[in-house]
Amino acid sequence: MLKGATLIAIPYALLPSPRAGAQSAAIDYTHAGWEPASPASYTAAERPTSHSVDLVIIHVTQTTYRNTLPVFWNPAKQVSAHYVLRSADGRVTQCVRERDIAWHAGNWDYNARSIGIEHEGWVDRPEYFTGAMYEQSAALTAAICEKYGIPKDRAHIIGHHEVPGTDHTDPGPHWDWARYIRLVNAV
Repeated sequence: MLKGATLIAIPYALLPSPRAGAQSAAIDYTHAGWEPASPASYTAAERPTSHSVDLVIIHVTQTTYRNTLPVFWNPAKQVSAHYVLRSADGRVTQCVRERDIAWHAGNWDYNARSIGIEHEGWVDRPEYFTGAMYEQSAALTAAICEKYGIPKDRAHIIGHHEVPGTDHTDPGPHWDWARYIRLVNAV
């Protein structure tokens, strides 16, 4: 440090935010880690200015948390989600900034208007849907709903299987929607 120099602390919130695709730890949800998806796997945008956000889409990875992240890092895969949750402890990892459009729903209109949340596990293995995962996911979904003014109901918090044109079945028959919506509203 230079003699006589004064350090100035700048609050994090006042620092400039990175552009889409930047390798930065600037996250939208304070309880999330940051593992950015390949910029080839989402569309840079300025939501909610460029596209309104009125849905949260719930997914199940059909693989492990550890194997999900490399899929999002791989530009050849051209798939991503805004968040991924680990089963064992509910760890939340952000992969795409909320202002950008993740490619998670298989339907452009739904991608453009939603936040996608992947959950580690398989649709036919309910043991992956742990209490920690439900609680952390519900807190994340509640924060997203509050941020964008999304009603905390099943019309606005949907499963991937409810996206028009999809052939996916996630989150599957073992996802406890009543419990999940109750937790989202309890936050």
